[in-house]
Amino acid sequence: MTENTPPDVRPGQVWADNDPRSAGRTFRVISITAGGRVQCVVLTPPTAWPATRVGHSVSIAARRLRPTARGYRLVSDAPGTTA
Repeated sequence: MTENTPPDVRPGQVWADNDPRSAGRTFRVISITAGGRVQCVVLTPPTAWPATRVGHSVSIAARRLRPTARGYRLVSDAPGTTA
C-alpha cells in the first residue's frame, strides 16, 4: 500500500461504479501499484459499453475508491477475509 491508497482496498475485492454514466460497471481488484493505481479486471461493463469489455484490464486511481457520487462502492470483500 502507498499513502495514496485507502487502507481497505485489497486484491480480490469487487467494486461498483457510482457514476450514473457508467451504471452497472463492476470490477475485481487485481493489484495495487506503488504509484497509487489499482489494476482491475472488468466483470460487468456499463450498459453503454459492448459486452466484449468483460475481462479487460483497467487502471483506476486508488483515491477514487470511496463511496462518493463519482467514486466507487465496495460490493464484496476479498475471498478469505473477515470483517
